[in-house]
Amino acid sequence: MKNVNGRTRLLGLIGNPIEHTLSPFIHNYLSEKLSINEVYVPFLVEQERLKEAVRGAYALNVFGMNVTIPYKNQVIEYLKEIDVLAKEIGAVNTLVRIKDGYKGYNTDALGLLRAMESQGIAIKGEEAIVIGAGGGAKAVVSLLLKEGIKGIYLCNRHKEGAQKLAKEGVIPMGFDEIKKIPYKKYLAVQTTPVGMFPKEGRAPVEDEEFYKKIHTGIDLIYRPFSTKFMEMVKEGGGKAFNGLKMLLYQGVIAYELWNDRKVPEDIIYLLYEELKRELNISE
Repeated sequence: MKNVNGRTRLLGLIGNPIEHTLSPFIHNYLSEKLSINEVYVPFLVEQERLKEAVRGAYALNVFGMNVTIPYKNQVIEYLKEIDVLAKEIGAVNTLVRIKDGYKGYNTDALGLLRAMESQGIAIKGEEAIVIGAGGGAKAVVSLLLKEGIKGIYLCNRHKEGAQKLAKEGVIPMGFDEIKKIPYKKYLAVQTTPVGMFPKEGRAPVEDEEFYKKIHTGIDLIYRPFSTKFMEMVKEGGGKAFNGLKMLLYQGVIAYELWNDRKVPEDIIYLLYEELKRELNISE
């Protein structure tokens, strides 16, 4: 049982909805293991109260916060500063208290990078397929380009959505055009919610030939632990990973920003195992 006292620093999450978030589990676990006097709680914020919530948190001396759906873009206008990567992505998921306000960061992209590194997945020199054109896809595209990807096929149900994220090195296309992707082996990242609990058993692309072009597939979904996208990647001869380690590392990076210290890898490993137990996952 955490001992909360007058020196306890408050961390939190703002979003709507927030009932199923794993962030309190992650951050309170880290505080306990690292013996840091902090407590992390979720804050349900109504759409029209976001500005008040950010200013109120600062007035109440909230040390740091995460930001989740639907406020990752909207919160930017209420921040004192924004990190370069977060500005490039156009979304913030972590607020760090500074003088007269909060500085915004995006740890989603960096969380994916650390997850990929831990799984031995290379980016530099590869060619990639990114599925989806929402906020997650924008973060993934920015990360891959920054880390030296040779090129990206950005596939979305509607080509117009993909075109909005197009830049040098990115070829936008609709799902009806995916057969035009040259037959070679690609790194693929699935960023849509298709196949997420409780609507398992679906994949954004159902074409078996498409999956034969993927040597490594990453689904940002972590519930279920094995999605249909992942199963089809494996059936096509590739390796497949889910998004639980990305969730883990984006939380770890936020925690490191708040506390200006690295979280030891042995604690990260233990936390990953605890997350799987919390989600009733057995590999």
